[in-house]
Amino acid sequence: MSVQTSERYQVIVVGGGPVGVALALELGRRGVRCALIERHQTPQRIPKGQNLTNRSMELMYFWGIDEEVRAARLLPDGYPIGGVTAYDNLMSPYWYTYNDAPGRGASVASYFFRRNERLPQYLTEEVMRRRVSGFPDVTCLFGWSAESVEQDEGGARVTIVKTDGDEKRVLEAEYVVGCDGARSTIREELGIDRGGEDFDQRMVLAVFRSRELHEGLKRFPERTTYRVLRPELKGYWQFFGRVDVGEGWFFHAPVPRDTTPENYDFQGLVQSAAGFDFPCEFDHVGFWDLRIAVASHYRRGRVFIAGDAAHSHPPYGGFGLNSGLEDVANLGWKLAAALQGWGGDRLLDSYGEERRPIFVETGETMIAGGIEFDRAFLDRYSPARDQREFEQAWQELATTSGQRREAYVPNYEGSSVVFGPPDGVSGIRGEHSYAARPGHHLAPRSLGSGVSSYEALGRDFTLLALGADDADVSRFEEAARALGIPLKTVRDALQGEAAAYGSRLALVRPDQHVAWRGDGAPGDAEVVLRRVVGG
Repeated sequence: MSVQTSERYQVIVVGGGPVGVALALELGRRGVRCALIERHQTPQRIPKGQNLTNRSMELMYFWGIDEEVRAARLLPDGYPIGGVTAYDNLMSPYWYTYNDAPGRGASVASYFFRRNERLPQYLTEEVMRRRVSGFPDVTCLFGWSAESVEQDEGGARVTIVKTDGDEKRVLEAEYVVGCDGARSTIREELGIDRGGEDFDQRMVLAVFRSRELHEGLKRFPERTTYRVLRPELKGYWQFFGRVDVGEGWFFHAPVPRDTTPENYDFQGLVQSAAGFDFPCEFDHVGFWDLRIAVASHYRRGRVFIAGDAAHSHPPYGGFGLNSGLEDVANLGWKLAAALQGWGGDRLLDSYGEERRPIFVETGETMIAGGIEFDRAFLDRYSPARDQREFEQAWQELATTSGQRREAYVPNYEGSSVVFGPPDGVSGIRGEHSYAARPGHHLAPRSLGSGVSSYEALGRDFTLLALGADDADVSRFEEAARALGIPLKTVRDALQGEAAAYGSRLALVRPDQHVAWRGDGAPGDAEVVLRRVVGG
């Protein structure tokens, strides 16, 4: 096998699925020279990762692709993104609809700069690939796989091999990020272990086409997903999702451990869940294991992991891709800051410090907690045992389905590079608010000029100065210049929608999270700035 000499970059991104390409986008727009390694020449056309949250679409805006992503969707513009839950099968008399999954949709629209969207992951990837190909600082190496990674004080090296040949190359960089999925080579090379709940349940993912199923579900208001709860499934779902409007579907369901594509009646399975017979043509049948896995560390020296390499879980609630994109938003600017000399090593450590607790709670509360909630409900209530009791409980469930758990508000209140509350803890619990709260995502508000605060934010740190004294603003600006920290100041009045921010000064990070706030500059603005950049 021939081996080429080393090539030097600032960052090597291993894995070119949506999370890896997004990281290359984030680094590329910041002028960071990076290589993107991906074994597949083209995205795999399996319709997973469909739901993009309001927050993810904000990130698409900053990457310059939000409108192109929307244009790539298969659903008609404005098609309702929501679901139906039914008891036993989709022809059951017991069913209800819901509009929003946690943390997305119309119910939280005013707290985000963009509305949510739905399209197959491979179409999102195609848009991202087109965008990243135009970045001069990003080298895309599709058709290559990472074989090994090593590091020392001088940098990191990744050996890559051509997936369809004998060619081998060695790439060098200051940092490496493994975005290479749940079976991450990078994570395994680093010896990072993973923990989490294993439900010991095999699941099928079937992709099929059937116009008759589309016609048969016209009893419901238009929705994109259809969930079936059955007592014998112990809280696990049978789940239909639309790929398009008309005939494209995917389907998840529990199956026996020894199930293969050849030994199981999948048409009978989807018909049983639907509650009626219909013809269908299968395009794909695959399997996955129902488990939650979270890496013990997100960093080892010069090497990081993100997305499914750091955390993986069942596709319940659509948290996977969106969590990975949030990893990118958190890590990308920190790597750029370190490479550009104004971010310290503690800033890089804060990536895992901030992101890992978010996913631990997402897995425990939103996913495992949701499965246990449904299991307990189905154990407690049954129309066969007590129809009246069941119908009353089902009606309560239908009424409160969107509110039965706490609001999903990921935040970094406990971060060492954020001036959060004294008892602050990073996690997902909280309430949505327009106030500029340290550790929290900044909500968009209209400024006096009529533009959104999001349109005014800088690429790096932004100081929102809302009726603040000029002397206080100057102290921050002078401190930023002295420390070499890029800072944009946005001046406006503390009135109108902007008054909801609740303070005259708010320091906003490059990932649109608030780092510090106050009504006047602190005694030493340099102390504040040093802390928020991990100096």
